[in-house]
Amino acid sequence: MFLLRNLWLFFLDFLETIVVSLAIFAVVYIFLFQPHQVDGRSMEPNFHNAEYILTDKISYRIHTPNRGDVVVFHSPQDERVDFIKRIIGIPGDTVMVKGGYAYLNGVKLNEAYINDPGQVLPGRFMRDGVEIDVPPGQYLVMGDNRLHSSDSREWGLVSETGIVGRAFFRYWPIPVFGTVPTAEAELTMGSVKGAISTGAAGK
Repeated sequence: MFLLRNLWLFFLDFLETIVVSLAIFAVVYIFLFQPHQVDGRSMEPNFHNAEYILTDKISYRIHTPNRGDVVVFHSPQDERVDFIKRIIGIPGDTVMVKGGYAYLNGVKLNEAYINDPGQVLPGRFMRDGVEIDVPPGQYLVMGDNRLHSSDSREWGLVSETGIVGRAFFRYWPIPVFGTVPTAEAELTMGSVKGAISTGAAGK
């Protein structure tokens, strides 16, 4: 009888631990962080197929997304599918693709972090030389691998309500383990940072 009682108590303790762990996981997953797997080549050379990242779901409850943030969002074409892209234009910005380059508020961006500088192609939504005004609550995004990315150039803007969160930590594979910087922090190049700052000041 004593042995059965101890086994029962052990089982209850074990069950309580499992329930508490699942509850904590559910809270973290729903409200704080969510794991995602990179699928495809659209964010090369900075993110590669099959890498695993954590998406911060709470920051944008405190502040709005920033230029250069890498974000995960529901595809405007199919909300069951999540995309990962980089924010280029925020509400109030004007973005244009012209002659193989992206322009932000009239300033050509020297995007050294992309695979093919000077080969930013237009699409069905962003025609060559035509400025796109980003309205409130919308964001213009592009993949870093501009020649192999389906993004705002093709299907338009991303609603703020469709953004899952900011990609902030990469945990697999081990060699790339660490935080995900924004474009400005990642590049540490005055030309890009200056172009973004100048464009914002000129609005």
